[in-house]
Amino acid sequence: MGSSSDSVMTDAAYRLLLTCPAGLSRSQLFVDFDSRHDRKPHSNLKLEESIDEVWKQRMLANPSLYNAVKFRYGGCTTLFREGSVQETENCLCLGLTDYRTFIGTNLSPSWEQYIVATEDDVEQCKHTSSPLGNGAIVETFDNFILVLERSHNVGEFPGHLVFPGGHSEPEELGISGHAYDDDKTFRDNLNSMISQEMFDGIIREVEEEIGVPAIYLSDPIFIGISRRVMNVRPAAFFYIKCSLSSSDILRLYSKAKDGFESTQLCTVPKSELATAASKMPGCHQGGFALYDLMLKRTNI
Repeated sequence: MGSSSDSVMTDAAYRLLLTCPAGLSRSQLFVDFDSRHDRKPHSNLKLEESIDEVWKQRMLANPSLYNAVKFRYGGCTTLFREGSVQETENCLCLGLTDYRTFIGTNLSPSWEQYIVATEDDVEQCKHTSSPLGNGAIVETFDNFILVLERSHNVGEFPGHLVFPGGHSEPEELGISGHAYDDDKTFRDNLNSMISQEMFDGIIREVEEEIGVPAIYLSDPIFIGISRRVMNVRPAAFFYIKCSLSSSDILRLYSKAKDGFESTQLCTVPKSELATAASKMPGCHQGGFALYDLMLKRTNI
């Protein structure tokens, strides 16, 4: 399927954790949701206690912040297709965390103290919240890419250029904790639902942030996962085609449900996207790198 789960190191502000240049559809991406992939508390009790303090300070500075359950990125693995020793499927290992713990670990001034000194990605970040964000490279009918300028009322990188996105939400599936059920059918169904939420979640984010109804958006294609070097923030990226022109989308943006999260929608020519992406947070720079790999593979 043309994908790789080997981390790709760069000199930039990101690391590619999973590359899928051929793109994966809904039926090709699997999930292993288990408490084994939850965050592991640090042995330093003072560091653990600081999580709540950092959260309280951020809440005082920005009262619009609120806590919510998130899917935690715990790595990825490959599954052999039934009856085959050669054909494999990509599987995301997901646990649970919350936004409070993300603020208190990944976004803490002391975030580097949570990092384990190892080259193993999962072990390195076992003490961080690391919620799996998402981002979309949305291409318009007239071949522009949609980029947002974040408002100054958001928790991460206010004022920066980003691709539209956010998070897939456990609460959309009624998940607030781990349901310990040994029934294989139950677990398989739950994993399947979460896999679908990875795709439904990015469609929802594009709808809410850009204002484009889902009927004008193609089904997302998963192209990989990047991680920001600073704060080790992971994000899954998708490619989406929009059947509307850039001018139509700009008119819809004024009525976007979550328009308060951004101050401007930019329609960027594909030839200028690399320059725009260079001004983005590291995980979104990685999103552009994943898109570029896709372009080179598929000649879109």
